[in-house]
Amino acid sequence: MRIVIAPDKFAGTLTAVEAARAVADGWRAVDPEAECELVPLSDGGPGFVEVLHAALGGRLVDARVSGPLGDPVPARYLVVGDTAYVESALACGLHLVPGDRRDPGRSTTHGVGELVAHAVDRGARTVVVGMGGSGTNDGGAGMLAALGAEPASPLRRGGAALAGIGGPVDLEAARARTAGVRLVAATDVDNPLLGIHGASAVFGPQKGADADQVQRLDAALTAFAEATDPSGRLRGEPGAGAAGGLGYGLLLLGGTVESGVSRVLDAVGLAGLTASADVVVTGEGSFDFQSLRGKLPHGVARTAAEHGVPCLVLAGRVAVGRAEAAAAGVTETHSLVESAGSVEAALERSAEELRVLAGKVARRWKR
Repeated sequence: MRIVIAPDKFAGTLTAVEAARAVADGWRAVDPEAECELVPLSDGGPGFVEVLHAALGGRLVDARVSGPLGDPVPARYLVVGDTAYVESALACGLHLVPGDRRDPGRSTTHGVGELVAHAVDRGARTVVVGMGGSGTNDGGAGMLAALGAEPASPLRRGGAALAGIGGPVDLEAARARTAGVRLVAATDVDNPLLGIHGASAVFGPQKGADADQVQRLDAALTAFAEATDPSGRLRGEPGAGAAGGLGYGLLLLGGTVESGVSRVLDAVGLAGLTASADVVVTGEGSFDFQSLRGKLPHGVARTAAEHGVPCLVLAGRVAVGRAEAAAAGVTETHSLVESAGSVEAALERSAEELRVLAGKVARRWKR
């Protein structure tokens, strides 16, 4: 029996690589003859560079850049030919901000701009920026400042500082720095920059913003949008609100928004691997309604369905009904919390409990 194991990360507990190994170990413990193909995945968030490096090879380039609070952090990007793959979370990820210092009004994407500049200065002609897992809400202003946009001071100090941006932002130097380079925002978030579906309202609370701060941050991003795109054309583009508005910053430089899931699935050759599989297993921390809006498990399930292969979801928690899951191409869903008996057990012993759950599922499918 051939099993393709293609999970995303279990946010806060397991990387995609760790999750894939846990599932494989649990499955093989029950069915030693099973052929397990491990295909850890990323939708553009944490793990993006690791997953693509495993699939594409290439060269990892180390750099030291500004973190979300301005402190230096180690980061890296992947170079394959003349294409650089940048994982924005390595420079501005929420995981880089201690819980007691989380303030999306102060955090900046300046380090992302430093990574982009590093890659461009070394010959990259295409830069793919993986989005997701950010701790920022600055509309990409910090990134633009790192590339030369003026006035640099308010742009690099986080989303709250944009409320006092005043006059227009000069993007000429930033656009010149990236001239001739194809910029791609790899994301499956389709939120605009502003409003009730925008970066501040939807993602701000996840980064520590309360209701009042959400309103202030949205107003600050509105001021930034007026100073950078008076026509209003780009602020409503799908994906402009990704990574706290980093998508908008890339759009200002002439970038495009593409599906992070599709890019990664193509890179790892999931369609070909699935075609010869008996079962596909995917998973993530929380399988919920957002998962059905183009997130990674949905992409894996869709690929499996195209080849008539059952797709099983093993997730930390499952908040999707059977009918909804089936409509998305998912054959079965299994909850780590239910299997472990409590949220605490699922979090504290994630790898162990995922191995146990995978074993339980394997018994049902063993031939």
